Amino acid sequence: LKTIKMKSVMQNIIFKPSKILVAIILTGLFISCSDDFLDRQPLDRLSEATFWQNEADAMRALTAIHWVWPEYWSRAEFYQPTGFHYLDFIAGLGSDKNGQTEDFAGGGLNASNRWLRFFWDTSYERIALANNFIENAVNIDMDENRKAMMLAEARFWRAYTYFNLGLYFGDVPLVTKVLTVDEANSVTQSSQSEVITYAENELKDMVNDLPWNRPSSEFGRVTKSAALGILGRAQMYQKKWSEAASTYKLIIDSDEYSIDPRFREIFWEMGETSDEIILSIQYATDINSSQLQKILRPSSWGGFHQYNVYHNLVDAYLMTDGLPSSESPLYDPENPYDNRDPRLLYTVLIPEVSTFAGDLYLAHPNHTNSLDRVNLYSWTGYTINKYLDENYYPGNRDRWGGNWTLIRYAEILLSYLESTLESGGNIDQTLLDLTINQIRGREAVNMPFVTVTDPSALREIIRRERKTELALEGMHYFDLLRWGIAAETIPGKYYGMKLTNDPENYTLMPVNEEGYLFYTERKFKPNNVLWPIPQVEIDINPNLVQNQGY
Repeated sequence: LKTIKMKSVMQNIIFKPSKILVAIILTGLFISCSDDFLDRQPLDRLSEATFWQNEADAMRALTAIHWVWPEYWSRAEFYQPTGFHYLDFIAGLGSDKNGQTEDFAGGGLNASNRWLRFFWDTSYERIALANNFIENAVNIDMDENRKAMMLAEARFWRAYTYFNLGLYFGDVPLVTKVLTVDEANSVTQSSQSEVITYAENELKDMVNDLPWNRPSSEFGRVTKSAALGILGRAQMYQKKWSEAASTYKLIIDSDEYSIDPRFREIFWEMGETSDEIILSIQYATDINSSQLQKILRPSSWGGFHQYNVYHNLVDAYLMTDGLPSSESPLYDPENPYDNRDPRLLYTVLIPEVSTFAGDLYLAHPNHTNSLDRVNLYSWTGYTINKYLDENYYPGNRDRWGGNWTLIRYAEILLSYLESTLESGGNIDQTLLDLTINQIRGREAVNMPFVTVTDPSALREIIRRERKTELALEGMHYFDLLRWGIAAETIPGKYYGMKLTNDPENYTLMPVNEEGYLFYTERKFKPNNVLWPIPQVEIDINPNLVQNQGY
């Protein structure tokens, strides 16, 4: 089987089709590999007659919805590690060393940005695959319950993708059927609220056709809890707090998941079957493996050292007494990384403090023999530890088979607490112990429990907890957008590691008054909260309207 992308098929047709939709017009995305395929099919519509014959065909097509692009570090989308990292970088947690995400966050984003196109194109290709599946699988002769379940899975991925398109692009074409070339080149946009409401309603409508759990052979396929998890996100974004709380409570009451006593190892290959993981993107060594270990690994250990982490994330981690560094007597400005929430070192590699495979991580410019020193490339000194699998060292950096977690039970608990708070529900110690304190109480973390019930103070605690617990998993930009604070929190100066305790006399690199490396200043504009529609789409389809400011 092979995937036929619109751009390659349409090279044989005189039309200049819209890349909207990399394939939304294609009905024959999964076909036999006969050489005369293009000669045998109509030019305005591809035939599905050669494929949709039995349940095995349906399973192949359903699997393909999961896998639009092969994983590669330069492909950014709402389904791959790179895309999730980029979302958190846009939100101010870090950047890639080549400055690609700074285009999104630094005020220079435009409609010709190629990274923007990756998010757009892969989304509509996944939607095309889902639409094609839904139109054709319904006619296959197979067990009706299994068919309903598979159709629900396809609808899940379509709804998930539309939710993200609406969230980040705003008004987008809402296409729920396979289109002809002419239809694809003339589609119009639905409003952001219509798109997100559509995703919400789809998830509500199909959730009961999904099982609560899966056998080990089906790990990674969509479950009822996965659908409810994304439904909850859509309801939180729309501030439907009571509905969101009820949605998350269904997952909690199912007793299908629990907080893992570990933390760092959840994100290694050994942790991919953790009872905390609700849905993950599946990889397998040497089959559809990930390059994540090459991307994350520092140069000293043979990696790309592709990403930076900013100090604003590092400083968000509380001291071990549960207080911020600005309030805690445990904070020592000369040793600012001591006595911190253990999740800091599980999440971030910190120079002179962190170790990897027994070796101390060195990045200070004084270490002239280190390949990771901050003045060698455009680095902050901090880099990502989460997902850096020590058990895979020195394995082939390109062939790692560890999964990427899309939904964790920790998110569900924090979201349930926040939704209950914002709905005006009762906040007591029982609720805190059920939610945030389960997360803080995991054996590998063991942070002080929360006892605050004042709504204003608790709101800030929850927001900080989400930032640190879910850091670098692609959730923070979503949070900033739904909290309505992206435009005020993303602009500003960003810093890296601490270079000196004597900033007034330090001249090697620019530092602030506390001795932290000055890295960049972002000029994020209010209109940047919505990304532009790719210019190639606007050029081809006159019915599309560009977002303001682009």
